[in-house]
Order: sequence, then structure tokens, then C-alpha cells
Amino acid sequence: MDKWLWAARLFKTRSLASHACAAGHVKCNGQSVKASRTVRVGDRLDVVTPGGRRIVDVLALHDRRGPAPLARSLYDDQTPPEMREPVRDPLGFRDRGAGRPTKRDRRALRELRGR
Repeated sequence: MDKWLWAARLFKTRSLASHACAAGHVKCNGQSVKASRTVRVGDRLDVVTPGGRRIVDVLALHDRRGPAPLARSLYDDQTPPEMREPVRDPLGFRDRGAGRPTKRDRRALRELRGR
């Protein structure tokens, strides 16, 4: 299971995939699985990744991490559209290229967040 999750690029490293299995964040056909479980074509996986929850159907098997197009061909993404984009708190995120926040900016952010 952990090898396939890593090869399908759902996790950045194999150890992250293994930890997700151990924590119960990976379900195969509705059941929590261990990292050593064998993946079969046709399995439906419900995976909580750092990017959000994903629901995928296994289309092919592979045990090596390859290019992204190959990894994408290993599964069919069944995640509903409303779950695909992670919900981000509009407060506390700076525009790309805005640079590092100043001490004044950090204080203002803390005040906005109520800390």
C-alpha cells in the first residue's frame, strides 16, 4: 500500500505514506489498512493527504515512482469538486513575492488572529 501511494504521487515520501497508513488516514474499500496491505486493481482508496482528502480508484499497479503522467495513469480521481481545493484561511497568507513580513506585520497578523 505505501509503495503504491508513493508511486502514484499521493505522498512525497514512502515514509509519509507508511505513517498515514499507521495513523488510519488510508482506507481501502471502507476499511483502515496497514502499509503492508496489497493493492489490487479496482480498489477504492480514501486517503487523507497533506493537500486534502482524496478518493481514488486504482486502475493500475506500479512499485516505482515515475514521471507525473505515469503516476496519474495509476488511478482515477473520484474526489468531489468541492473537496479538491483546500480551504485556506484568508488571514495570515501573504501574496507570493511580498517578501518576509516585518515585525510590525507580524504583530498585526497576531492581533487579527486574536493571539
